Amino acid sequence: MGQRLPRTERLIWVGFALSTALLLLACLLGLLKIQARLGKALPVYGQVSDFSLTNQNQEPVSLATLRGHVWVGDIIFTRCPGPCLKMTRQMKELQQALTSSSRAKLVTLTTDPEFDSPSVLQTYARRFEADPQRWMFLTGTKKEIAALAVGSLKLTAVEKKPDERQSPDDLFIHSTIFVLVDKRGQLRGVYQTTGEGVDPAQVKSQLLAGVRRLEREG
Repeated sequence: MGQRLPRTERLIWVGFALSTALLLLACLLGLLKIQARLGKALPVYGQVSDFSLTNQNQEPVSLATLRGHVWVGDIIFTRCPGPCLKMTRQMKELQQALTSSSRAKLVTLTTDPEFDSPSVLQTYARRFEADPQRWMFLTGTKKEIAALAVGSLKLTAVEKKPDERQSPDDLFIHSTIFVLVDKRGQLRGVYQTTGEGVDPAQVKSQLLAGVRRLEREG
């Protein structure tokens, strides 16, 4: 028969075991909280190919310009009589909601480069109080824009035939979504901004959460 430990020594060992168990429990709860806060990783839908476009300040912008930044993109045109104004207001609200510590960028492409020159885009940007350090409006040739918008960002932009137009400025059918791109130039999220059942406040909340999550990634 083994010798029983003195009462004091037994109490010390019991206390040590309880302390160890509580510490492990605290660590587990901490990991669960972190996991809940981070949530499931956003999927990767594809890699954005390199591009060369021009912003509203007549500066060149490429994929390398955005490397290391999370960014949100959309496509509009300044003469748009449809959803473009609403989308741009939503992007403005997103700009206002981003914290000063966030390095995220906002990228708006035009479907109408023949009209939307850098100077036209600059006037449009000022109308919506776009911060040029945060929010860029890009133009280029139709082929260059299509390569980025359709080829990489999964956006759509189709020019209407003259007999399909309801007004002189009813020029294009295009996506009304915002896309989310990570610091490595990978497409990570697609968010519908308008339509039946779409809550703009919820869309903004989801986008901000996605931006924060991607900014935490290495």
